[in-house]
Amino acid sequence: MMAKQSHLINTVKESFRMAIESIRQNKLRSILTLLGISIGVFSVIGVMTAIRTLESSVNSQLDIFGTNTFMIQKSPAIRIHGGGNDKIRKRKNIRYAHYEELKQRAKLPLRVSVVDNSQERNIQYKDKRLKKTAELSGVDEWGLRSFKTYLADGRNFLEDDIRFHRSVTILGPDLADILFPFEDPLGKAIQIKGLDYTVIGVTERKGQAFGRSQDYFVMIPISIYIQRFSHRWTSLAINVEAESTEMYEKTMDEVIGLMRVIRKVPPEEENDFAIISNKEMMETFAGFTSGIKLFAGAVSVIALLVAGIGIMNIMLVSVTERIKEIGIRKAIGATKRDILTQFLMEAIFLSQFGGIVGVILGIAGGNIVAILLKVPAVIPLDWAFVGMAVCSLIGIGFGIYPAWRAANLDPIESLRFE
Repeated sequence: MMAKQSHLINTVKESFRMAIESIRQNKLRSILTLLGISIGVFSVIGVMTAIRTLESSVNSQLDIFGTNTFMIQKSPAIRIHGGGNDKIRKRKNIRYAHYEELKQRAKLPLRVSVVDNSQERNIQYKDKRLKKTAELSGVDEWGLRSFKTYLADGRNFLEDDIRFHRSVTILGPDLADILFPFEDPLGKAIQIKGLDYTVIGVTERKGQAFGRSQDYFVMIPISIYIQRFSHRWTSLAINVEAESTEMYEKTMDEVIGLMRVIRKVPPEEENDFAIISNKEMMETFAGFTSGIKLFAGAVSVIALLVAGIGIMNIMLVSVTERIKEIGIRKAIGATKRDILTQFLMEAIFLSQFGGIVGVILGIAGGNIVAILLKVPAVIPLDWAFVGMAVCSLIGIGFGIYPAWRAANLDPIESLRFE
């Protein structure tokens, strides 16, 4: 038993040495073969690392709505370019009147609120002016709750702020830090489009999403927003919160039915508005990434097949160049199994070298996304193991014929070979 183990270890060591020697003797051919394997593995590992990085960020960042909350707006949240975009653009805008009627007629929702954040505006405090525009949002008294945003200081909008068109505002913490680095912003007046708005609150910090700050914004009452900043292209978003998880689907069904009536959608036509929820956005993102995975898989299969043919070619050349060596080994007692194992191990080592390079480059390349999005790096160990296993299979699959050919050479003819 010990002798067999020792023999196997020696065979592996010898195969490894010969694989290195084969690469040295056929540098260009070996490099091209290893490059093909590396590209195949890199394409899968790189894409999967990037997608895992995105998913770790997206799963938290797409979870933007409050519990049991969904949104109604003119267009889908995530749009893939295609023929349907023209039809979406031609939809009627969602107006404040639609929101008011829905709020009045809907019986099941716990709350119905409205928001618009489609504008970027320059903000000023005294003689200090922002270097870049900030996102301007119009919300009602439930706006913060709808987007799971909480106050760090000050108060929320009141119903009277909306009703009486009060010029008050709530700032994101990044904006507050820039405009008021050494003073309390509460009670101070900032200027938007030359008009004063009194700061009544500052929200808690949420950090970045997709490489962009979630804390660089200013909110004002939706009533004064519509009065001063809306135009004919303005389309509002309506947030609806169900009473419970059990009532979520029923609430959505009621709201969809009412919106079709309010917007006079014919029975035979599809909705002329989009329903957006955390689940819907995550499913859309998953569908988008599945296409990328399929493409990366196709590229890797082609690259690995080409690389496998390269391994077969380099191994056949190696067998031809080492016929006399094979004859000598057989003459001193090497069996067919020994020769087969040696050349098969060489093929596996060749493919594993390329696989290791591909895995390292794939993880490094995929985590560029993590750096850009400023999220923790991801190491997809499961895909790395799969990649290395596939490389081993390629080495066996494309190395078996050259190894079999080497093992079946006649020792006498081999010794005569010049």
